[in-house]
Amino acid sequence: MTSRGAGTAFSRKNYRLSTEPEKSKVTGIVNSRLLNDYLHRVFTNADGNQPAAAYRKHLTFQNLQEHLDRLLAEESGSEDSRDQLAEGRLGPSTVVLDHTSGFEGLLLVDDDLLGVIGHSNFGSIRATTCVYKGKWIYEVLISSQGLMQIGWCTLNCRFNQEEGVGDTPDSYAYDGNRVRKWNVTTTNYGKSWAAGDIVSCLIDLDEGTIAFCLNGISLGTAFDNITRGAGMAYFPAISLSFKESVAFNFGSRPLRYPVEGYRPLQDPPVADLVKARKLLGYLKNVIHIGIDVTEGKLVEKDTSMWQLQGEPTVLITLAHIFNYFSPLMCKVYLVEDVLMTFLLSILERGGAVEAHPLIQQLLDLMWLLMEEYEVHECLKQLLMSLLRAYRFSPIIPDLGLQIHYLRLTIAVLKHEKSRKYLLSNVLFDVLRSVVFFYIKSPLRVEEAGLQELIPTTWWPNRFTKEGKESKEVKEESAEERLRRRAYERGCQRLKKRIEVVEGLQVQILKLLLNNKDRGGGEASRYIFLNKFRKFLQENASNRGNLTVLCPPEYMVCFLHRLIAALRFFWDGHKAKTPAALSSEEAYVPPQLFYNGKVDYFDLQRLGGLLSHLKKTLKDDLAAKANVLIDPAELQAVTMDDLDEDEESATSAAQSQRPSAALAIGGALARPGWLSSPTLGRANRFLSTAAVSLMNPRRPLGTLEKIKVRTLSVEQRTEEDIEGSHGNEGLLLGRPPEEPDQPITENSLLEVLDGIVMMYNLSVHQQLGKMVGVSDDVNEYAMALKDTEEKISRCPKRRRDIHEELLKSQKVFSEKLNHLSRRLAWINVTIYSKEKMQDVYWLLQVCIRTIEHGDRTGSLFAFMPEFYLSVAMNSYSALKNYFSPVNSMEELPGYEETLMRLAAILAKHFADSRIVGTDIRDSLMQALASYVCYPHSLRAVERIPEEQRISMMKNLLAPYEQRPWAQTNWILVRLWRGCGFGYRYTRLPHLLKTKPEDASLPSLQKPCPSTLLQQHMADLLRSDRDLAPSFLNSVLNQLNWAFSEFIGMIQEIQQAAERLERNFVDSRQLKVCATCFDLSVSLLRVLEMTVTLAPEIFLDWNRPSSELLLRRLAQLLNQVLNRVTAERNLFDRVVNLRLPGLESVDHYPILVAVTGILVRLLVDTDVQGAKRATAVLLADPCFQLRSIQYLLGHAEPSALAAAAPATDKRHFSLHTYTEYISAEELVKVDKMLSHLSEESKQAAATTLPTSEEDLCPICYAHPISAIFRPCSHKSCKACINQHLMNNKDCFFCKATITGVDDFTKPASS
Repeated sequence: MTSRGAGTAFSRKNYRLSTEPEKSKVTGIVNSRLLNDYLHRVFTNADGNQPAAAYRKHLTFQNLQEHLDRLLAEESGSEDSRDQLAEGRLGPSTVVLDHTSGFEGLLLVDDDLLGVIGHSNFGSIRATTCVYKGKWIYEVLISSQGLMQIGWCTLNCRFNQEEGVGDTPDSYAYDGNRVRKWNVTTTNYGKSWAAGDIVSCLIDLDEGTIAFCLNGISLGTAFDNITRGAGMAYFPAISLSFKESVAFNFGSRPLRYPVEGYRPLQDPPVADLVKARKLLGYLKNVIHIGIDVTEGKLVEKDTSMWQLQGEPTVLITLAHIFNYFSPLMCKVYLVEDVLMTFLLSILERGGAVEAHPLIQQLLDLMWLLMEEYEVHECLKQLLMSLLRAYRFSPIIPDLGLQIHYLRLTIAVLKHEKSRKYLLSNVLFDVLRSVVFFYIKSPLRVEEAGLQELIPTTWWPNRFTKEGKESKEVKEESAEERLRRRAYERGCQRLKKRIEVVEGLQVQILKLLLNNKDRGGGEASRYIFLNKFRKFLQENASNRGNLTVLCPPEYMVCFLHRLIAALRFFWDGHKAKTPAALSSEEAYVPPQLFYNGKVDYFDLQRLGGLLSHLKKTLKDDLAAKANVLIDPAELQAVTMDDLDEDEESATSAAQSQRPSAALAIGGALARPGWLSSPTLGRANRFLSTAAVSLMNPRRPLGTLEKIKVRTLSVEQRTEEDIEGSHGNEGLLLGRPPEEPDQPITENSLLEVLDGIVMMYNLSVHQQLGKMVGVSDDVNEYAMALKDTEEKISRCPKRRRDIHEELLKSQKVFSEKLNHLSRRLAWINVTIYSKEKMQDVYWLLQVCIRTIEHGDRTGSLFAFMPEFYLSVAMNSYSALKNYFSPVNSMEELPGYEETLMRLAAILAKHFADSRIVGTDIRDSLMQALASYVCYPHSLRAVERIPEEQRISMMKNLLAPYEQRPWAQTNWILVRLWRGCGFGYRYTRLPHLLKTKPEDASLPSLQKPCPSTLLQQHMADLLRSDRDLAPSFLNSVLNQLNWAFSEFIGMIQEIQQAAERLERNFVDSRQLKVCATCFDLSVSLLRVLEMTVTLAPEIFLDWNRPSSELLLRRLAQLLNQVLNRVTAERNLFDRVVNLRLPGLESVDHYPILVAVTGILVRLLVDTDVQGAKRATAVLLADPCFQLRSIQYLLGHAEPSALAAAAPATDKRHFSLHTYTEYISAEELVKVDKMLSHLSEESKQAAATTLPTSEEDLCPICYAHPISAIFRPCSHKSCKACINQHLMNNKDCFFCKATITGVDDFTKPASS
């Protein structure tokens, strides 16, 4: 750059022009008089006046450079006066953060030393320059809205992990998170800030005041009378908590909100600014003035349609201008202040971006007349400035600022050469370009102009005090209807404005996905694909590293814009190729998952790790898909080896810093998401402990090793992706089950796959998070309604209460006005109907992909787990997150989609090809949730019969060695509504308490499925092995759960009785309640089985019936005795009413037991009742008192003892008439009288048994069985139970081959 201006008149890119006069006609150089006029018109003086023709120096291209030098040298004298202006400031002229000694705690600082991320409890850092006199300003760009204190401090301030800027004397700070100012003490000040705001920090050392502005609006003087005088100089400083991030502008860029009279800490480059503005003026003149060679005169031209039509005169003139202009355009301040302002002014005339070809012409000129490295730097700085301007522009009603910057971004990206350079090197590598697709949500609605846009607010009043939607829909009053309609009109106005921005964002993506611009190398789409895959890898592999992760709120917007652009190209391809699928039928073909053409990083597959699948399924791959696995690949390095290499190469990282910086795509060589708004590889780790906790960069060698292991994304070409001449590209290895028809362009399939992965990474979690605003509105609406009711009931004499209530009413109303406007914004940007359709489309894509993958048999194991996760989560989002605004039922093909998803859940929850425990649990939970809601349960009933029966068979598999609680919960839901006293939604004793969330699956109304119950009954009856194995496992689990529960309540009771009131651990209470709930649900499944297939217990021709009935009776007696004993342990713990044990009560467990007993003893034939009665009464634990307890018949002795103590009411089923029908109560009465009669008879007829005749194992029953071959004896119950798990004799360990009935001979 130092050689500029030396040598020939034009030394750049060597434009050699012939000086022979006869050549002038050929080359188009105009005659000397016209050229002289032209050059004088273009290069005017600083004041814009031209000297009279007589005094003018004759200009030619030979002396133009000298003339230009002289013009540019004018006014540069101002440079000399700058040193005097700098009085009042100490430190380097380039102001940055002091990363050598001016910090405390752990911090991550960007490469440019202007962005910072907190990495410890409360880290602090100051700038390198301080001020002691005059008026100064700097700006802070807020990237995250958490806990930070921003302001000024002196050199003497000492900070630590608890105290930061504003917590010590002589340090002053503003905290927009808590809306306070700090100087040792704290008071309220200012407004709350949000991510995307700009805070200006002003200090006036002449008056001794400090003030702050938020987005250019003054918050007033924060501090006056600050300490001044000798030795007092103030540094800009900040303290910020973990993960919070900001970027500083001390003056290296133009201030966004300059304040008159205040100077930035870093001086602007005044001389360069003057030069750049002059040169821009000359450039504008060239565009304005045309040369009419035929007439021999200069003419004014329409600038908007200006083109460089190969006129050498104009080209050489421009070359001279760019000779000086180019080096200036590498400086960030000048790009933002001069070039960006000029380009924006071109677009200000309105109209479509296409109507301004001048920007394309200027970019052509830059590529023609500037050195390549200069164009690269200039474009990088321009995009960086645009991104920063877009992200940190305040929201105004028409979103004009955002639209303005997006239009210029589109204009720049329309230029093919610029687009490809930016895509390859800037958009994903240096910038966080996803910010361009984000629309931030205003925290302060009044500043965003939402009050003007939505003047009338409204909120739904459909909630009862319990938080549930009220049953009866109250008639809307006329006033409410007017308000709602006005609110909806306001929302529509807002939606139209936001749609303009969204349309521009989609336009940017359409440019990046262009696959027709093959001029000069690869098409944009293929560059984008490789960068997009890297972006996904970063977000998938760095789940713990928040500086690299793209924030979820950006991901949501990016996802929707990408879906819009993808479907545009997909349907465009369909229009050209009728045989291809439309985007409505889109899916990802299964071969993408196993042919190695698309990199899934280390993401889990349904069948486990990829390396394992390649080994175990290599024969299937070869046979079905003709894909051969290279044996060398099977021995590829493991992740552990790579990690060791990385550690050993740590020392090399320091020396390889420059080369590592070039290795774009390195895990930490990428921009940090939370740090500075645009650039910012947060790779300087500052620690006061002087310990480097993190590698500054990954060494290049390690990156290359990772590439060996995964696909080298960077090296893929268009041919690798799209395929050609027999090469199928991404679709290599089509399985025979997959139809041989074109789907769409292969590159679009990869984008679609990436979209599904994005949803899984963070979009779903963000959709759930934003529902919180809607919940807040409901809570405040309920509070307001409650307050208004109290006002109406308040007695007139209590004026004080009335005033307080009115104050509360005002607060709630204001809050609701604010929240309802904010909710309108969120509903438009996140939960609108169009966004809902996008998520629904994604659900359908996943369903189709899973269905196609399932057909490939064993190769289904290669599918990444996230496809199943997204299918479940997107359905959950549609049902739970979009519901208040848009209903899922309105979506096209909703019923069929629901049924297809049900079929997937029913088939795959027990699919042996799926090995991951997490994904199996998720499938089970999704199915459990599915059967809780009537519409989705009906979808399960609509799936093919064969699949329904298969699902029920899987649910009835033995409970051992699998997560059985969810399975049991599914069976219970299918039964709820049919069992004895089992029609409740919430337990009777919990009705007065408020549910945590009325939409929870467990709080849905009962919706039993008789169809699935019938399948269950048929399976249990027909499969003689299934019923005993299933029921034995249920009885085992019931025995375990109830025993655990009793053990825990004993501990709780002991803790409660101790004198020193020590608290019971809440986790223990939770586990205790869970064991109780499990016991109840297991009893309900037993009730279901007894009701649907009683013969399993009562038909003793079945080999295991008697044993099952004895085990059941034993457990029922155990439960009854524990729960019904007077003043027992259970009673005492229930009466404690401990938080966490709310569900533990007599009702749920006793009605479940009663249901089983009624079914066995009353609702059955005489023979069955007789057997059941005999077994029940034969059990040594049976007590008639327990059955009497159910109807409130307490023992006389107990009544006498309890009478003086208390009038405590006894439990009785008769008190629950709303829950138990009269018919059911009659059956209980009948059962009690039957058992009373039978027990009396049994007592009268039973002969005393001698000890010798009792079973030597249990001592409860007479000996009734003899074993073969050893002839030892016991009762049938003991030997049958023993033989379930063991074939050896109790006594001699001989193998038992058979058991015969034993009757004692009469003679003895």
